[in-house]
Amino acid sequence: MNSDVFDKSRRFYQNKVAPMIHKMFPEYESRIAVGLSGEGSDCFGYDDFISRDHDFGTGVCLWVTEDDFHKFGRLLSIAYNELVDSMPGANLTDRLRERRGVMTINAFYSYVLGAEIDAENALIPEDVWRIIDHSCLATAVNGEVFRDDLGIFSAFRMSLQDYYPERIWRERIASELHAFSSSLQVNYSRCMARKDIVAAEICKVNGIKAAMEIFFLLKKVYPPYYKWTYKALAELDSNGRFSDHIRDLAKTHCSLSSWEHIKYLPDSLNVSDRVVVLSEQIAEMIRDLLRDACLSDEDDAYLEKHISSVLQNAVVRTIGKYK
Repeated sequence: MNSDVFDKSRRFYQNKVAPMIHKMFPEYESRIAVGLSGEGSDCFGYDDFISRDHDFGTGVCLWVTEDDFHKFGRLLSIAYNELVDSMPGANLTDRLRERRGVMTINAFYSYVLGAEIDAENALIPEDVWRIIDHSCLATAVNGEVFRDDLGIFSAFRMSLQDYYPERIWRERIASELHAFSSSLQVNYSRCMARKDIVAAEICKVNGIKAAMEIFFLLKKVYPPYYKWTYKALAELDSNGRFSDHIRDLAKTHCSLSSWEHIKYLPDSLNVSDRVVVLSEQIAEMIRDLLRDACLSDEDDAYLEKHISSVLQNAVVRTIGKYK
């Protein structure tokens, strides 16, 4: 992870923004949460020379309550923007200005999560949990908070970091198990037997995506935006076996020659196809992870067979909890 951006932003806050707030808004100083979080590879610490060709620059986010925004938010925003514009070489894009500066706590979380959120009261209804994308949740809890005397911004951030409610967690695991199984353990072989290599490639990509999301779900970590998902996966995978298999599968081309003179049989694996072999090896690792998480005790590597166990256990535990 690249910490340069956080270091620069923290210094910018301490040396420039904090003195401005202390001078111009002393009575509200303790009511302004400050940090760097939200959209952008820099907030994940993944920025590099390639990603710095757009929407890149030093800045901070200043989060306030709805009431406080009405009291002094607009004046604070003007003062912050004037400060940024006075910095040599600032030249921030409009997009980056939208991601930094003064905003309400509710507005920040609602925008990042893509749903109307009452963050000040740390509330997310179950139906909202179901529609929020994984990467949006990663974006909502990334970066660093430099100061938060009120604790409202951080309290909601911590509630998100506590991860999905168990029922939603299990539902999402089941959904991704089905996606992997249908894409790589069923439809890929059917497509290759039909010589439809385009559809087969789509199956492979969809299966890779599902496998990575299952890994994150079982580790209880939100995956970032898709272009950084594998990088985050490789960092999270302590022994590297799972991420190595994902990379190998991504590098393996769908080979029609592996299906010459092969008769498609739904219960038979074509082990001459490297994609099939790698897919089954990944499925076996996922099966073992499900066991380790006490979500299923099925021996089969066909992941569709684990779905009922994952969901049934959720029902049993929920009933037991509220009995």
